[in-house]
Amino acid sequence: MKRFLGSVTLFTILGLVPAISFAQKTDDHNFEVSKNLEIFHDIVAELDRFYVDTINPTKIIETGIQAMLKGIDPYTEYFPENDMNDLKMMTTGKYAGIGALIRQYSGRDYIYIEEPYEDMPAARSGLKAGDEILRIDGESMRGKPSSYVSDHLRGDADTKLKVTVRRPGVEDSIDVEIVRSVIKLPAVPYYGMWKGYGYILLESFTEHCSHDVMEAVVELKEQGAKGIILDLRGNGGGLLQEAVDIVGLFVPKGTKLVETRGKIPQAASTYVTQRNPIDENIPLVVLTDDQSASASEIVAGSLQDLDRAVIVGSRTFGKGLVQTTRMLSFNGTLKVTTAKYYIPSGRCIQEIDYSKRNDKGQAQHIPDSLTKVFHTAAGRPVRDGGGIRPDVEIKPDTLPDILYSIAQNLVFFDFLNEWCSKHEQIAPIQQFALTDQDYNDFKDFVCNSDFKFESNSGKALESLIKIAQREGLADKAQDEFNALETKLQYDLKNDLDTFRGDLERVIALQIASRYYYQRGAVMQNLKSDKVVDQAVSLLNDMDRYKSILASPLSDN
Repeated sequence: MKRFLGSVTLFTILGLVPAISFAQKTDDHNFEVSKNLEIFHDIVAELDRFYVDTINPTKIIETGIQAMLKGIDPYTEYFPENDMNDLKMMTTGKYAGIGALIRQYSGRDYIYIEEPYEDMPAARSGLKAGDEILRIDGESMRGKPSSYVSDHLRGDADTKLKVTVRRPGVEDSIDVEIVRSVIKLPAVPYYGMWKGYGYILLESFTEHCSHDVMEAVVELKEQGAKGIILDLRGNGGGLLQEAVDIVGLFVPKGTKLVETRGKIPQAASTYVTQRNPIDENIPLVVLTDDQSASASEIVAGSLQDLDRAVIVGSRTFGKGLVQTTRMLSFNGTLKVTTAKYYIPSGRCIQEIDYSKRNDKGQAQHIPDSLTKVFHTAAGRPVRDGGGIRPDVEIKPDTLPDILYSIAQNLVFFDFLNEWCSKHEQIAPIQQFALTDQDYNDFKDFVCNSDFKFESNSGKALESLIKIAQREGLADKAQDEFNALETKLQYDLKNDLDTFRGDLERVIALQIASRYYYQRGAVMQNLKSDKVVDQAVSLLNDMDRYKSILASPLSDN
């Protein structure tokens, strides 16, 4: 009996060890938090008291906060009261202002209107892309950064402002009176029929975007769409519930889509579709790229896991983290990562482990070799980590360096301004195309400008020569260097001919956006979009479409 009691006592004591150990760890953790908060407080107090110059407490503490959050992950952010509009813009897509994209070019004294949004105050008041903002309400904007100009263009809805601009091709400056309004950027900037199928571009997961997608699907079906192409390329995500509601348009009500799991019980949630679908059977293709993230990956991944859509394009970003907002004192807000999400197959597609960093403090990517295999509803193998891998992979085009260089240069902007000043209107977007004369004018404009382009191969050769000089080998290889330098001599005219196709597409796209706004740019891009072409080809071949989504063949 004593022996038995002794065993029970020993078992009971051992059973208490984990609880005691856990309590000790909790106490140690809480002590470390309190200790370091006190140290931070003391440092700020000492700086405020003894530092040779007067410190700005708001600025210095916000710098400390940002540095602290930078060591966690890119998605945990602090928004002080004066930045709350940025947070609201992220979740709602709304702000109060004139509705225009502005841009600052190096070497120019003023900020330019880059793109007025269709049917919004700037466009309705007559502002155009290329307008140079000289004054706002009489105050000169010369030398002001874009953030300063933006702050002055924004303001409360229904308030007036006067913007003075200089327009290409117009001698005198122009005064434009604008009434600010609530600007709601469209989550679906374009949808329409394309080669017999419905095409929907979804740019963000802001409030009510699922309703916009639903309306687009309904209208496209009424127009006779035989299938739907949902374009999520470049869509960085947004509200999780909107993603769930969009998937719910195509799968049965009550389908479990997402689980979130975090450190605290409150972070655990399960999301199921709550409405009856529009169409459970219409063929569906989802387009993705490496900038499709978060909510985009929930939509693409859930539809893939449920074998409801074929994913076409390139591997997605790989963000499997969920953020919530926490209200702080003095009207600040912390957007903090509280959970990871898991899609129907049970996988989490987070690519980077922010809890593990190398000696340089860089977070580590999860290698493909350490990812695990999960299975779709039909038994198809899919992997966690590293984003959503498409069912039909299309590698993105490698665009020439000169295209990036010209597109970001003032010479490109100035050419567009001059071209548009000479063309009051262009053909309907379905028929619009650049002429040979248009492109020759562009070539002449660039070649007669001060545009300079240094090729990467030329830079690499220059670097190699410097290394050889330091190592005392330059003289021995001088003849070879000279020969290679001659062969790599940059020829601007030749490049403008060689890469004419790529450059023409970019020029036509920018011109289309100036006359037909964003929808025009999307329609122009569809004419040469090889990923959309692949989606159409797939939808035209239902045997192939169904085979991609079918159960894998058994090994038996």
